[in-house]
Amino acid sequence: MASFFGAPPVTAPPVTVPAAKAVAASSVPPCPGSHPSTPLCLQPAITITENTSEVFAIKFNPDGKFLAACCGDGAIRVFNSETGRMAYNLQRGSAVALPSTAVKFRPDVESVKTKNVLVSADALGNVEHWHMTSGKCLHSFKEEDNQIFALDFRPDATQFATAGKDTAIRIYDEQTKQQVVKMERGLGFGPSAAPGHSNRVFAVKFHHNDPNVLISGGWDNTIQVWDCRAGKAQRSIFGPHLCGEAIDLQGDVILTGSHRADDPLELWDFGSGEKISTVKIFDDGRSEPSQLYSAQFAKASLSGYEEKPRLIACGSSGVNEARVYDMENGNCCVGVVGGMTRAVFATDWSPKANKLAVAGGDASIRFVNVVEKGNVEGGADENVTQN
Repeated sequence: MASFFGAPPVTAPPVTVPAAKAVAASSVPPCPGSHPSTPLCLQPAITITENTSEVFAIKFNPDGKFLAACCGDGAIRVFNSETGRMAYNLQRGSAVALPSTAVKFRPDVESVKTKNVLVSADALGNVEHWHMTSGKCLHSFKEEDNQIFALDFRPDATQFATAGKDTAIRIYDEQTKQQVVKMERGLGFGPSAAPGHSNRVFAVKFHHNDPNVLISGGWDNTIQVWDCRAGKAQRSIFGPHLCGEAIDLQGDVILTGSHRADDPLELWDFGSGEKISTVKIFDDGRSEPSQLYSAQFAKASLSGYEEKPRLIACGSSGVNEARVYDMENGNCCVGVVGGMTRAVFATDWSPKANKLAVAGGDASIRFVNVVEKGNVEGGADENVTQN
């Protein structure tokens, strides 16, 4: 239910829906609020309409061919990202089940023999390893008295982290599935107290260049920077209010998406903790607040921009849409994915191409590609607005 993410409960009634349908690119009015220009635009690809429950988390597999979705009915469904067809149903949904809330594919590194493994978590504290292609649950355990909202793997796939309602960050050994360290706020108050979270945690992210460092955020308006070897937070960044997977780290730049009306999308310097800039969401006089649930840098690089992040995606309630921004061109809005009747809870970039998946409370999953203007093919889609 959406109340786990800081908003009133939202339900999507089961309906009979057609198979996934393709939608083509459009020639539509400019993206609202864009004064800088960008050579990029959005090309609609596939809309999945066969899903019947709201989606709280999505994640591409390492080769980008499949997308796993955690649903409000407890289901974990895997879709083909090219055709939109459901390929695997790892866990069937139920009207009485609590939501499946987080999912991550294990990194595809040389040391890992078994491929196509993902980890999921739910609002009961269950953590399960699944083999996608066989549909088998390889291992499961439960964090008692906890609701898990966030997962991440170390880049080398040797450990994974969980976080949720009880405010602690737990690191597990991937091979043994045993807890390595539990990191939480120290006792007491004031400058002598060890930093850490004081409320629910909704996002965790390992540092790609230093896997012993992890960042996290949630309801307490802080980003915590953890040293996994020391087992404690080394410093805090104050301000971001996270209610979903709305934190990312690329190079020395932290991206945060806050569930608030004012300045929700922000960039921070990892080294100093100082804010670099605020990415402007609206400049068109619209009164609807864009309160973010998700924010993420693109994983794949565009030619010539390999060394620094360029594209940002975010998903929101209020206006119920996802947006893509081009950091290389003054944070210009590349385009908007709209038409949703309920909040966007999750966005994810493909690791192999500039393809974005968008999902949320209306149960559908939409795919769009970021392409150079002039390379757009197809007809119109009124729900995708270009710059």
